[in-house]
Amino acid sequence: MSNTQSSTPSRNEALFERAQRTIPGGVNSPVRAFRSVGGTPRFIERAQGPYFWDADGQRYIDYIGSWGPMIVGHVHPEVLEAVERVLHKGFSFGAPTEAEIEIAEEICKIVPSMEQVRMVSSGTEATMSALRLARGYTKRDRIVKFEGCYHGHADSLLVKAGSGLLTFGNPTSAGVPVDIAKHTTVLEYNNVAALEEAFKAFGDEIGAVIVEPVAGNMNLVKGSPEFIGALRSLCTKHGAVLIFDEVMCGFRVGLKGAQALYGVEADMVCLGKVIGGGMPAAAFGGRREIMDHLAPNGTVYQAGTLSGNPVAVAAGLKTLQLIQAPGFYEKLAAQTARLAQGLSAAAREAQVPFVADSVGGMFGLYFADKIPASFAEVTKSDIARFNRFFHQMLDAGVYFAPSAYEAGFVSSAHDDAIIDETIAAARRAFAS
Repeated sequence: MSNTQSSTPSRNEALFERAQRTIPGGVNSPVRAFRSVGGTPRFIERAQGPYFWDADGQRYIDYIGSWGPMIVGHVHPEVLEAVERVLHKGFSFGAPTEAEIEIAEEICKIVPSMEQVRMVSSGTEATMSALRLARGYTKRDRIVKFEGCYHGHADSLLVKAGSGLLTFGNPTSAGVPVDIAKHTTVLEYNNVAALEEAFKAFGDEIGAVIVEPVAGNMNLVKGSPEFIGALRSLCTKHGAVLIFDEVMCGFRVGLKGAQALYGVEADMVCLGKVIGGGMPAAAFGGRREIMDHLAPNGTVYQAGTLSGNPVAVAAGLKTLQLIQAPGFYEKLAAQTARLAQGLSAAAREAQVPFVADSVGGMFGLYFADKIPASFAEVTKSDIARFNRFFHQMLDAGVYFAPSAYEAGFVSSAHDDAIIDETIAAARRAFAS
């Protein structure tokens, strides 16, 4: 059934108009406003499995999955049961619980290099805290990040490259002091030569390098094995802390994340999304030697009233248990690859310049001739064509990310029929 809006006034439009009176831009996270693609954002009322329904009652095949967490689908019965079991006991205590130990043990069991872990409530908290800890551990101020990687909205991370390779970074947001931005060096993703030059110039100043080993916030862009290997060897050589930001790709590219994918162990890892099962939960952790510098054991301060809240922990722990089922990731990766390959084939039939890529349960769509390896290459995609494609798919009941700079997600609830329905809708869109 088509989701094209009729002449009847849209409840989505009415809600968006109402929201803008009391919420900046009408949304609580910018990408939801549809500014990149135009049109009216859909206000979601409910979800089930691979679908969600908007305020006008229209059903969509959901390929954002709350931006990654819903790896087993929406309202999975076992996750729901786990949450319901703890709800009547209390929502939050501000005191430790046994469940916090259980999820910490589970994370440390699964994730390579993770000897200790601290729970927080958001990915931004995880990356911000990990960087503070790395600086406290190394007693160095400079950090290195990469153009196109998003690590949350902490001041030192909202920085873009300067005019030259080794110039000071520039704030990308008003309100970020230049004095903070100057401690952040921004390099091109997958550029080994630039990385080597930065360490040659600043090696004894660099406290940490933070990277999305599989980037999802400039669309899906994979780190090359050479790039990831160089990160590890240079950080080891110069005594810098290597932080893998796996808030998005953790448990998405595989059970053990990007560390297992590349055969490279990070010093610290930031996790989120999947570990909360859709609830606000994230974590950072790594080698015990580093984590021992965190308060109350050490002098690096970090705290959070709702960290490890029992409801979020229940949802996350059950999700982590479900994804360890035999064959889970093989099936998830196969379905995601099937989607990417089917979309690419449909575009070729219509002679539309388009490629798609996938890894594990993540995928990327690019209106370009080749799969990009950096943010600069992503920006060369035909964004206007993506926007038209997005709206045609939305009208057909398929909800992709409302931005050409975001990865997509498949869940274990996306079966063959749903993938086929998506490809058929894309074939019609490409043909037009």
